[in-house]
Amino acid sequence: MKRAKVCFIVDDFCIDELDSGVWKVAKRELVCEYWSGEKAPKERHFLFDLLWSENAFYVRFEAFQHEPLVVSQKPNLKSKTIGLWERDVCEIFVTPFRFQRYFEFEVSPSGEWVDLEIILDSNGRLTNWDYESKMQVASFIAKDRIFMGMKIPWEAFNNKPQAGDIWFGNLFRCVGRGENRGYLAWSATETLKPNFHVPEKFGGFEFVR
Repeated sequence: MKRAKVCFIVDDFCIDELDSGVWKVAKRELVCEYWSGEKAPKERHFLFDLLWSENAFYVRFEAFQHEPLVVSQKPNLKSKTIGLWERDVCEIFVTPFRFQRYFEFEVSPSGEWVDLEIILDSNGRLTNWDYESKMQVASFIAKDRIFMGMKIPWEAFNNKPQAGDIWFGNLFRCVGRGENRGYLAWSATETLKPNFHVPEKFGGFEFVR
């Protein structure tokens, strides 16, 4: 199982501060493979940083961008955008519960977002479309790269980690359009077709101080 460290910070900060020096505390990870395990072009790679405080979980994506953006021309920034995964987006799935349920959070280069609760039972995968995490997001488009961030309160999980705890999840990027669309994954799901919803392939998020 892949592992990523989630580093502790004492003071909370605004997620709009995507260039804040506080992100240097994080143990940065590079994602350079598609969901299948095949290498992706460098122009599609992304990096991620994970932080936690007593109040929230922080995620920052830095994605390389060398092709036209696939985003809404009239982005909805007031409520979740169902179907956001059909455009350019970065995602994290995370859970303390492993095979009971997990939570899906997405952010786009244009600042749109979606949050969902995925429930696993004997009938398969059920989606709670009405789930409200109260997450905050930010995005910034620079030359040849995009920065996107999330700040998720612990209330979103009905749970809060302690130092040394390991939660589970995965991180992804969807980029491009048509036959050239790419689906990158930190922990390869290794399915025949692109599929991120494979909890048995989740990696571990280790909360450290």
